[in-house]
Parts: sequence; structure tokens; C-alpha cells
Amino acid sequence: MKSYETRQQNIVDRIDSEEPLTKWNDWKWQLRHSVTDIDTFETLLNIKFPADEREALEKTLDTFPLSITPYYLSLIEVEDFRNDPIFMQSFPSPNELVLSCDDMEDPLSEDHDSPVPGITHRYPDRVLFHISNVCSMYCRHCTRKRKVGDVDSIPIKDEVLQGIEYIASNPEIRDVLLSGGDPFMLSDEYLDWILTEIRAIPHVEVIRIGSRMPVVLPYRVTDNLVDVLKKHHPVWVNTHFNHPREVTASSRAALRKLADAGIPLGNQTVLLAGVNDCYRILKRLFHKLVENRVRPYYLYQCDLSEGLTHFRTSVGKGMEIMENLIGHTSGFAVPSYVIDAPGGGGKIPVMPNYLISWSTNKVILRNYEGVITSYAEPDSYEAVYCDRKCDDCKLQLKLDEAKESKSVGIASLLSDYDDALSLVPEDTARMERRNIV
Repeated sequence: MKSYETRQQNIVDRIDSEEPLTKWNDWKWQLRHSVTDIDTFETLLNIKFPADEREALEKTLDTFPLSITPYYLSLIEVEDFRNDPIFMQSFPSPNELVLSCDDMEDPLSEDHDSPVPGITHRYPDRVLFHISNVCSMYCRHCTRKRKVGDVDSIPIKDEVLQGIEYIASNPEIRDVLLSGGDPFMLSDEYLDWILTEIRAIPHVEVIRIGSRMPVVLPYRVTDNLVDVLKKHHPVWVNTHFNHPREVTASSRAALRKLADAGIPLGNQTVLLAGVNDCYRILKRLFHKLVENRVRPYYLYQCDLSEGLTHFRTSVGKGMEIMENLIGHTSGFAVPSYVIDAPGGGGKIPVMPNYLISWSTNKVILRNYEGVITSYAEPDSYEAVYCDRKCDDCKLQLKLDEAKESKSVGIASLLSDYDDALSLVPEDTARMERRNIV
């Protein structure tokens, strides 16, 4: 097995034997030499695909483009590349053209929840803001395959301003997540402008940035980029490590720069068949992340995007992994396992059932070992009924918010100020019969 440094040198030599290895750490050099065709991939890794496989791969690229940074390419272990998790996440597979009846172009209905270009407003107090549709690498499991790689759809400044104006005109929005594509593909100056405009909105409390750069192009995390981010605190960064092999010396250096700048770091992992569907692999990944001051945030069930069927596991596999994490390692090393509901229903947490039963004054619980225990409810507790008349409440709220938005969904059924008894889907046969009567 060749060392990581040896693979780097081999790749640089095959790109241009006159190029010094010192250019390897230049993120713009990495982008200029991104691998976007099969010929270059074969040359740099010194492999050769059979003719029939090559033909199938070319057909895949006609639909879903290829782009791999030399850095990420160097992580592939050529000796067993077909089973390599780096290869599987970055190199196309003919399986991407196999569509199941459940596949959707926009499985999360982001376009339907977009009031203005670039904005997805699904949850009451936060929005997703698409500020880039380009990535340094096109992940094969991307849920936004319909957008990523479309260089003609990079949002122009006027479109970004529409999104900023929408955020400014909706005071319930306190949290803005910058996404893409990858926001770190923008220049430092352009990103600084966007952050400045959003930070100037009084009701925006926090800005988050979702980026896979620390994984696939860690050299993008330059001192200047970090200085830009520091200007706009509180800024959070969520990254996207899927396998412990991705946590390299270079990625650790990028994470260290961000953490040392006071930027809280989270990670969102996608459960991928053949890549990380093993609790030992994921536990090691999460341990490496917390060691580098990154909080495992979400473990995603793979979305129903077109061409991802071969990556999807059963939910049962995810539950098995959670059973082997909860109680078996530190709580802050355990992410929330979620399914992003098709149709725009949002993230739904799923986990093993630890509440076995309950009565009027006692609940029965089980722990990770299978120990069954009881917890007595307090007899003296006097319930606080909330009618949203905060001025008359004895609890010391004393918050500075001008107003409180009303609950929606299940929370509205639990509330004491709402007379609703049930949530009823529209256009059901029963509702139609009622309208007829």
C-alpha cells in the first residue's frame, strides 16, 4: 500500500512533471487540475477500465458530471479501488442511471418551498439559502444532483439580493443556512459581502454555512477565509465527513483553523451502502470528529434522489447502528439519525425505542444493555397550562422578543390556546363527503 505522500507525488508528476509539489496546497491549483474525465482519472491513478465498463461510465457522465480534486483522488487506495469508500463517493457508477419507481428529481420539494430564487423556507424560524450551485467535487450521493454542476445557474448578485430582501422582510427568520453547491466555492470577497448583508438584518441571530471543503479540498480553508468568517460571528460551519479515512492531516489542519477562530463545527454524515454502513466504521469516524472539535450532528438516511438507489440502506440498518452507538460511546459523539421526509416534510428523527410503557404515575424504560427500569412521576407536579397570555403568566419569561409565533403541527394539538382537535390532510375522501353534505 503506497503512502499518502507517495500518491500525492505520483499525481503531481503525472499532471506535469515540472510542477513542484509545493503547489499541492494551493486550493486554486487543485481546482484547475480537477479530474473531470475518465482518461485523466486512469492516467493519474495508473488504472485501466475494460472497454464495456468504460462505455457504461461514459453514458453515466452524459447525465451526471465528474469532478474530483487531486487531493481527494490521492486518498483512493488503488490496490482495491472498487471497494474503496473514497472511490465510491467520487467516481461515477452506471448504477446512477438505474432509476427506481421511488426516485424523485427533487425529493425534498425544495423548489416548491422556495418563495424567491435561492431560498427554501420550510421551518418557521430558519431558511436555507442557496448561494452557489458549484462544488469542488461532485459527490455521487448528492441529493441535489439536479442542480450541482450546472455552471449556468450560479446565482447572480440580483438573485442573491432577492433572497436577502426576503430574509429581511420576514422577522421570524432568526437562522440562515448558506448552502449550495458549496458556499466556499465563492471568492472571499463575495462571501464577505453576502455575510455582511445578512448580518445587517437585526432579527438574524446566527448564520450557518454548509461546506464539504474540509473533506474534499481542505486547502480552501485559508487564513484569509477564516478572517472573513470571524468578522461575522456567530457563524457556524457544518461539514460532511462520511468515512474515517477522510480525516487526514490536511483536513485536521483545516478544522483546527476554523475551531481556533471560535467557529462551532458540526458534521452531517449520510448512511451509504458499501461505504459506511457499519457501526464500527461510523463510531471511529465520530470519535475522530470529536477529537478534532467537530460535533456529529446528523446521520442521514439516504434521500430518494434520482440515481441513489444503490447507495440506500434499509432504515433497519440505521437503527442497528444507533443501537451500537447510544450508550456505547459518549453522548456528544452520537448524531441524530434522521430521515428527510419526501415531499418537504422536513427532518424526522428516528431512534430505538427506550420508552417501553407508562401509567398515570410511572414510566417503564430500558437502557442500552437491555436493563428495564421504572421512573416515578412526581405526585406534586402542578401542570402549567399555556394559553399564550404571557403577561399573566407566573413563570419569569422576561424575554426581549417582540412577539411569539404560534405553534404548528403536533405542537398546536398539545397547546392549550388552540381549539384544534386533530390535524386532517386536505382532499381526503372523508373531507370531500363532508363538503358534499
